[in-house]
Amino acid sequence: MIEENKVRKTYRQEWHEYNQAQTNEKARFQELLYELCRNIEDLPRKGVAGRNRLPLAEMIFAVVFKVYSTVSGRRFISDLKAANQRGYLSMTPHFNSISNYLELPEMTACLKQLITESSLPLKGVESDFAMDSSGFATGQFSRWFDAKYGEEKQQHDWIKVHVMCGVKTNIVTSVEVSERHANDSPFLKPLLHTTTSNGFQVKELSADKGYDSFNNRCLVLIKGGMPYIPFREGEKNKPNPSNKGELWKRMYHFYKFREAEFKQHYHKRSNVETVFSMIKAKFGERLRSKTETSQINEVLCKVLCHNLCCVIQSMYELGIEPEF
Repeated sequence: MIEENKVRKTYRQEWHEYNQAQTNEKARFQELLYELCRNIEDLPRKGVAGRNRLPLAEMIFAVVFKVYSTVSGRRFISDLKAANQRGYLSMTPHFNSISNYLELPEMTACLKQLITESSLPLKGVESDFAMDSSGFATGQFSRWFDAKYGEEKQQHDWIKVHVMCGVKTNIVTSVEVSERHANDSPFLKPLLHTTTSNGFQVKELSADKGYDSFNNRCLVLIKGGMPYIPFREGEKNKPNPSNKGELWKRMYHFYKFREAEFKQHYHKRSNVETVFSMIKAKFGERLRSKTETSQINEVLCKVLCHNLCCVIQSMYELGIEPEF
């Protein structure tokens, strides 16, 4: 018996709303970024000598807008002059100053908070979430000697970005940055805590086997969500799995014997891959910064730019009126 051809599921594109969002994105981006940054408190000044620098709010505006533009600092100055004329900046900084701002350690925590705040307008839309990590290459190289082939090899170094995102609008609700060899599993707790503590209701959480942990699943259940995390091969054969109790058995049996239903929900995890693809395609998968602090700040700026673009798209498609 020949199996009938399955009809591939397609999704209709709201072209009118999409076109409106894209043609107005740059202007809307500056408006939202200004509103998001305007209430940031300034850094205490160290000493009385030296030049006056921009307030922290304007510094972050300039840096994030520069990352959004994807052009060099010198070519970006014309955009900063236009932003100054619109009242978003009190002065136009030098192009070298933008790179220097990325070096400030104080910006890291502030950028992470802005990423979370930029996701809050979609709090009533998102209830299913996905998480994963991806690498962003730097300009440095790592070298090692390959004993198997007897030669020295090298590749671009990178940093690892862990995100939790909504599966409907692809908004990033929380983010963490680590060194390239960090394990994914320990980052579920801080990402989930940040998301739920800011008012998001997590009904489902999809993640790959890198987050396979009894404690991780229990944490999602405690927060009121259902964890769709596959078990590693051989999990059943580990010593004394029954010590984890009836809850572990139920989660394992659901994964093993209701596979079709499990995969239907787990498939939502592909949205986090879409998020990283969107960020890298639009704002670049390489980091231009040289130092560790500036690289972390730069990649956080990319995530913030992505969030603001998602909010702009939702303004036209869902009628969202963001207030920060």
